[in-house]
Amino acid sequence: MALWVFGYGSLLWNPGFDVAESVIGTLPGYARSFCMRSIHHRGTEDEPGLVLALDHQPDHACTGMALRAADGTEEATIAYLRERELISSAYLEKELQVTLADGRDVEAVVYVIDEAHEQYCGGLPLEEQAQIIAHAVGGRGPNTEYLYNTAEHLTSVGLKDADLDWLCARVKSLV
Repeated sequence: MALWVFGYGSLLWNPGFDVAESVIGTLPGYARSFCMRSIHHRGTEDEPGLVLALDHQPDHACTGMALRAADGTEEATIAYLRERELISSAYLEKELQVTLADGRDVEAVVYVIDEAHEQYCGGLPLEEQAQIIAHAVGGRGPNTEYLYNTAEHLTSVGLKDADLDWLCARVKSLV
């Protein structure tokens, strides 16, 4: 059975697994936002950064990429993703229906924020997000790199995210 993964942040530009198929997809009921404090990859416990997460918002939908793992790599892919995405238990792993741009509906592994987790910080004003992102650095590098790569990749596949565009412009003016 095919393993689909829904990417909306760093999985767009750094999936870390062999992708056999990549299709624009929409996940209803969630919004992409910088609502998770990053204490490992893009910040530290003393100076957290921010990373994108899917925040449950029933009236929203997130458009990203549905990535199908190469046949025969499903088990290794899910093990890799769990090690990467569940590092601090701030994400919950779910299987949710994603509608692909070509009309197919697939069940995809999706990592959504646990709103009860201490790293959850939904609702931060964009200016506060920009200030944090402009200065945070973690084990995988500067928070700015994460923002710029994600926004650039969304644009390259024809997807728009007004908040990310605003954040990119504001963060560039700060650094």
